[in-house]
Amino acid sequence: MQTQTPSPWKQATRYGLIGGAVAILMSLVGMVATFGQRYIVSGIFTMGQVMFLTPILIFAYMTIRRTAPQPINKVILLGALSGLSTSGVMAALVLTGQFLNLRAMFPNASPELYGILTFNQESALGLLLLLGTGLVIGGIAGGIYLLSPRMRSTLLQATTWVVLVGLLRDLIVTVSYRWGFLGNAVKALFAISGLTPLSAVILFILVGAVQYWRLERKQSAASRPTTNQKPYTRWLKLGGSALILILLPPVLGIFFSEILDNVGMYILMGLGLNIVVGFAGLLDLGYVAFFAIGAYTMGVLTSPELGFFSLTYWEALPFAMLACVLAGIFLGLPVLKMRGDYLAIVTLGFGEIVRLLALSDWLRPWLGGTQGIQRIAQPRIGDFLLNTQQELYYLFLIGIGIVAFIAWRLKDSRIGRAWMALREDEDVAMAMGINHVSTKLMAFAVGALFSGVAGTIFAAKLTSVYPHSMNFLVSINVLCLIIIGGMGSIPGVFVGSLVLIASPDLLREFAEFRYLAYGALLVAMMLTKPEGLWPEARRKLELHEDEFDSGQEPLMAMGNPDGR
Repeated sequence: MQTQTPSPWKQATRYGLIGGAVAILMSLVGMVATFGQRYIVSGIFTMGQVMFLTPILIFAYMTIRRTAPQPINKVILLGALSGLSTSGVMAALVLTGQFLNLRAMFPNASPELYGILTFNQESALGLLLLLGTGLVIGGIAGGIYLLSPRMRSTLLQATTWVVLVGLLRDLIVTVSYRWGFLGNAVKALFAISGLTPLSAVILFILVGAVQYWRLERKQSAASRPTTNQKPYTRWLKLGGSALILILLPPVLGIFFSEILDNVGMYILMGLGLNIVVGFAGLLDLGYVAFFAIGAYTMGVLTSPELGFFSLTYWEALPFAMLACVLAGIFLGLPVLKMRGDYLAIVTLGFGEIVRLLALSDWLRPWLGGTQGIQRIAQPRIGDFLLNTQQELYYLFLIGIGIVAFIAWRLKDSRIGRAWMALREDEDVAMAMGINHVSTKLMAFAVGALFSGVAGTIFAAKLTSVYPHSMNFLVSINVLCLIIIGGMGSIPGVFVGSLVLIASPDLLREFAEFRYLAYGALLVAMMLTKPEGLWPEARRKLELHEDEFDSGQEPLMAMGNPDGR
């Protein structure tokens, strides 16, 4: 039986009601009221208003995309209907709150919330303003859809930057206070709360102009015949990027250096797990075990507390790396014939076994038990000791550079292509003559090596290591950052680490709601970019095969036509 497609007007109403439910959720959990006084642009609009108005725009745009193609006037009307439906749900909340005391069930359903939703106007006028705002924003969503992809991306980027910079006002001012004259210039852009209106306009124009120019340049480059990039241009870009990376710790300060250290540690682990999962297709849920082996080996060999050895960090590093490689081979041998869920369960068990052994009283004389290992040696170069967040950042940076180079060279090598063949179809790969035993063991060994290097730096950074730091959640985080960045993509590991590890700390402006905002960002990202933020070309083609076959561009996120 053939199902009948609902009319565009019904879809617009349905999406609008869903958007209203999302806006009410953010209102009743307290986010709108909490940020009602937190200005994005001083004296004009607050973060609270952004939170309940953004669903109107997003769901109106989704309505138009799902019902396309439509005539121009119908596009505007569909967006307006969706926006009116969303604001109507919020108006219903305000009306209900005026006749019923909702605070017994929803403590955040306060007069302050109703005031924010009605723009602090009288009841009737405020409700009319709310409905009219939803109508107008829905129509604007239709207008955005009708723009060219370049203009749509330009508006989205410019608006996003204004909101982010206004929201992160306190962090930016705190970081820039040590920059002297430049810091004072940065501070002048902000009011007591949020951006000044003039600086918001300037920032919007500057970001929009840069984005428009970038897209225009990319489009013109795509229309020209492919030419090799000039060597001096490539080296200039690499040199500029290296200079920026070197200057980050003194420019950003201790707080951001700590964030960068954590991101660097997960990048090292992510590059290793990307080989195991992304290249070879071997789902490893106990990856934290190799991280723990590297950290504990470093602790046993360098800590004078245990009394076994007193090696320096650099003397112990080769032994820690060798221990991780052997552990990777040891794990790989019994799981050579396992695939899929069975492999995941066995590797998960291996990770838990390593953690419980480190926690046990049986190995306490050697591994410290619940007390862990303290006084682990830190890396020293001559008479210079690397013992601060800013100094250890450079150790992470060097490690990432070496590991990323190795991973990049391995990807297109003979062994890298063998890994990918096993990932696609192991039976066919074996029939083609690929030795699955040595290929799998090599993947486990290399992945374990990279994770162990991260573990040694982690142990040296804290000068201690504890079993409770090696829990299952670490493996899940590393796996998630690979999925977010793009399975099998080396640049995706960097992007995924920044999103997954740095976002919770950068979202401290959301106070107790930061993990809720963080989760919403991840959900939105996975809905709009299921292949990852920086996917491998083959995986991107697989997920959008139908669209490529039909000659269409893959559906991308709103305002992101270039697919990145």
